[in-house]
Amino acid sequence: MKEKGLVNFFETYIQKEPLFKDKTALQSNYTPESISHRDEQIQNIANILAPALRSEKPSNIFIYGKTGSGKTLTVRYTANQLTNVAHAKKLAIKTIYLNCKLKKLADTEYRLIAQLLREYGKEIPPTGLPTDEVYHIFFNTIDKEKHNLILILDEIDQLVGKAGDELLYNLTRINSELKNAQITLIGISNDLVFTDNLDPRVRSSLSEEELIFPPYNALQIQDILHQRAKAAFRPDTLEEGLIEKCAAYAAREHGDSRRALELLRVAAEIAERDGSPTIKITHLDIAEEKIERDRALDLIAGQPKQFQVTLLSIIESCSQKNGVYTGDIYSLYEKYCDHIGLRPLTQRRISDVIGELDMLGIIKAPVISKGRYGRTREISIGTNDAITQRMKTMLVQELGIA
Repeated sequence: MKEKGLVNFFETYIQKEPLFKDKTALQSNYTPESISHRDEQIQNIANILAPALRSEKPSNIFIYGKTGSGKTLTVRYTANQLTNVAHAKKLAIKTIYLNCKLKKLADTEYRLIAQLLREYGKEIPPTGLPTDEVYHIFFNTIDKEKHNLILILDEIDQLVGKAGDELLYNLTRINSELKNAQITLIGISNDLVFTDNLDPRVRSSLSEEELIFPPYNALQIQDILHQRAKAAFRPDTLEEGLIEKCAAYAAREHGDSRRALELLRVAAEIAERDGSPTIKITHLDIAEEKIERDRALDLIAGQPKQFQVTLLSIIESCSQKNGVYTGDIYSLYEKYCDHIGLRPLTQRRISDVIGELDMLGIIKAPVISKGRYGRTREISIGTNDAITQRMKTMLVQELGIA
């Protein structure tokens, strides 16, 4: 496109009536004025945190549930309401939210404590000081004034995976040494078995209270989408039946409201590019295929070879029969490893890899009991046939398997 043509394109774009009124209403970090279908969970969290208003230390809370079940939204909403009341009543309560998936923020013990210190207005070098000294600075900083700190660690499993559970042990034990401040931890995770791998001392301290968030059903997702769409779009921009189909797509993915919002946003962006005055179901179908394809292929391309070989073994095994188990996968996995000169991992480690692929949503692998024969994973593919075939083609090329 020539320069003049590009200028004309941008000028025309500015003059177009946008479909969006407020695109941020469809983003995962958007906090609406009210939270739908989580009254019970909000009340439970409020009950646990309320003692902070009497200068008492609330119990630590561990919250888990599948992606898009409203965990982060509910916790942040409840914590915000608490701090608003505390501010109005001049009560000393501070809330800090950290997403442990952010690499530069929480991939080491040092960096996380440094970030906590920044929240108190104290800067320390990003690296260089001994970890013990950083803890000492943190201890002295938070204990200067009497207050309750509510520390929300989102994706806490990512933190432990990168930095180990020593940090959690230190944070849960620090209260016994503090004279003025008290720390309450709220850990949020998508990994339902995350605490199984923690040091028993950390597990008992972290999980003083546990809350499980169930997935949303299709009707609940519809309700959430209607509310967000009202805030996000100009009137009369959605084709009839679009919200219902979007909710059905998300309900199929374990009731993932975040995915539903992303689908709606991408569908709207596709409609705008087409110059359509409305967002149609055809735009939604294109968005679904695009998100699913891009997500699956991007995830696979970024995985180590051991993950790729395991996934190829799963795809191949599942194409031959339904109800595949870890043992069925392992023999084919060994064969592929031998073919490409890769040293095989143990069957137990491959079971862990299968669990991680399940967490990524590429496969479904619930743990089932086989009675006296122990527990195993029943494995199936989590993507449609077209995307599965594209994954297989990519894996064969990546691994050099003829």
